[in-house]
Amino acid sequence: MAVAGGAMTRGPRVLLRQIREAMADGGPAQGRLDVVVRTIAQSMVAEVCSIYLRRASGELELFATQGLNPEAVHATRLKPGEGLVGEVARLAQPISLSDAPSHPSFAYRPETGEDPYHAFLGAPLLRGGRAIGVLVVQNRAERRYDEDEVEDIQTIAMVLAETVASGELLAQEELRDVEVAPHRPERIKGQRFAEGLAYGHVVLHEAPLPPERLLAENQQVEEIRLREGLNTLKASIDALLDGGQGKLAGQSFEVLETYRMFADDRGWNRSLEEAVRGGLTAEAAVDRVRNEHRARFAQARDPYIKERLHDFEDLANRLLRVLGGETPGQRQLPDDAILVARNLGPADLLEYPRDCIRGLLMEEGSAASHAAIVARALQIPCVGRLQGVRDRLSEGDLVIVDGETGEAHLRPRPDMLESVRSRMAVRSQRQAEFAKLKDTPAVTVDGTRITLLTNAGLAVDLENLDATGAEGIGLFRTEFQFMVSEELPRLNTQTALYKLVLDAAGDRPVTFRTLDIGGDKVLPYMETTEREENPALGRRAIRLGLDRPSLLRLQLRALLAAGAGRELRVMFPMIATVDEFRAARELVDVECEWARRRGRPLPALLRVGAMIECPSLLWHLDALLPLTDFVSVGSNDLFQYMYAADRTNPLVSDRYDPLSPPALRALQSIQKACAETGTPVSVCGELAGRPLEAFALICLGFTRLSAPAGGVGPVKRMILSTDLTTARRGMDKLLGSSAGSVRNEIESLARKLNVGL
Repeated sequence: MAVAGGAMTRGPRVLLRQIREAMADGGPAQGRLDVVVRTIAQSMVAEVCSIYLRRASGELELFATQGLNPEAVHATRLKPGEGLVGEVARLAQPISLSDAPSHPSFAYRPETGEDPYHAFLGAPLLRGGRAIGVLVVQNRAERRYDEDEVEDIQTIAMVLAETVASGELLAQEELRDVEVAPHRPERIKGQRFAEGLAYGHVVLHEAPLPPERLLAENQQVEEIRLREGLNTLKASIDALLDGGQGKLAGQSFEVLETYRMFADDRGWNRSLEEAVRGGLTAEAAVDRVRNEHRARFAQARDPYIKERLHDFEDLANRLLRVLGGETPGQRQLPDDAILVARNLGPADLLEYPRDCIRGLLMEEGSAASHAAIVARALQIPCVGRLQGVRDRLSEGDLVIVDGETGEAHLRPRPDMLESVRSRMAVRSQRQAEFAKLKDTPAVTVDGTRITLLTNAGLAVDLENLDATGAEGIGLFRTEFQFMVSEELPRLNTQTALYKLVLDAAGDRPVTFRTLDIGGDKVLPYMETTEREENPALGRRAIRLGLDRPSLLRLQLRALLAAGAGRELRVMFPMIATVDEFRAARELVDVECEWARRRGRPLPALLRVGAMIECPSLLWHLDALLPLTDFVSVGSNDLFQYMYAADRTNPLVSDRYDPLSPPALRALQSIQKACAETGTPVSVCGELAGRPLEAFALICLGFTRLSAPAGGVGPVKRMILSTDLTTARRGMDKLLGSSAGSVRNEIESLARKLNVGL
């Protein structure tokens, strides 16, 4: 680039080839790095070119420079976020300034001798969407670098990032303390998303690109490869859309429609084409554009924007596999695959071969996220909130997923692996015991019958009814169908899904929860300009349905049509006042009358219920219960609202214990009120799927529990071993405790009574 502004003197492709030649040289690592910065400086007509790499401490160390004081190399270190270089790394975005010293983030280091230089252009070395270093060029004269120059330095930085991380540019001894993928055993603490134990070999949900495929030998060939790859990608999705109606579940089918729309996104396609014209292979272009999306969207707080990043991530993965010659939809996995991802959409897991996936590790997400719910439905051990796990692993690494402790063990030692194998053998024996209990009624030792149901929200969940012996679906989440679609699902589409669920259940009851959207569940076709400071306490669930009655009425119409001639159970979420339930039930009556006037068949038996998950209802049950046909306790939300602690926030989610006197007294008051009015009541939160917590629930008098599929067997075993009359006497004594938690006391009581936990 000329000092006055202009293109590279030799073009980016020539420069990239020169960098490749420097990397291939067999000389010392530092010498090769010095050649690289000198080559970049000459080609870009820059008086300074420097490379900083992130150390394991987070500091950015000057590794090589052309133009600054050579004695500053390996001596100058910038703290995280320090100076303009630190700012580039923090933002994971390029920074271009005509007068760097005047910028508030400028930090002067006298040992570098950079005070004469004004123009500054820095680009992050991105690996996995995270900055592992920074590439900088500087000039004395004040000038603004143009868009082409920014584009060029980003391309160079992308090449350097991959080669540094792979060890191609620097030997492993130089990289020993640099924060790239390590090779030693590590343990990372996260959060349990789905119970279970597994070990196997890493499959990266977004596999890194091999360095040897970064630079284009022939630009026209790469443009053709990219165009053909995009066409193949779109055609494969079209083929599934055209022929997949009978093969795919409703949610999986609709997510394909979303992917197809994003595959046509002009901005995404244009970015890919420009990257190829800049000298990259088609694969490198996809990887670069993906990294840029990650870095840009990582700054966003809007849930909808972050969900859109997942769509582009998935498209990039698919396109990379197409470019690599893989047949779409037929990705080969080892039979002991541990899937590692930053995050997953609700349909991602369903598109991998289920028999090959042993476990799942995620950097982001929450136990309430849809990927976690899918993992539990498929009984795949899952641990999330594992900060940095994606960049600490390489494809094929051995890893342990501990869904009991919420930990991941990377490259475990032999003794750790043997310990996990022993624990898995014990779990396997227990699973065999649970399978034998599948057809055994859940009756306590002293003869109390407990109804065990399961939670669902995906078509795949329906298989669990027979596999677990569950007596029905106590909670079917209807929002998945809406969340994976880019437009409001039509009446016939909704009706078809609800019929599918009822047909699969047969004569077993199904309780449909109406739309629980809003808050962190944003629908693209319902996005508004209004931003809520606290969306979890904002316009969501029944509030949104009542504010937009046409949306709720459409869903009720579909449910009534699907339930024609049979029993239909409909439940409204997040009811906070009795008036809200009255208004919601009136909409049911309106839709029933609408169907009658047109001679359309109605359900043979219609039951309408409410979820008790807002603490306000605890003091108004006398008014609510006579209006309902049944109620269900949503313990997840009830307790997070009681304790003002977001259950998806790792900073506060462990601040309260549901086995505490206040929580247990609240549950007891609900059960007693329902017993006095004869109102059927169930508990459908995560609480119902854990044996110790379920033991507490039946001791409080609850006889209807709806658990995740993996919890049905363990809870049934607990029930069959419990003398409920004796257990209730012991529980009554604990409710008056002044302790913050009585978990240990409840566990001691259960073990004293030989309850199978």
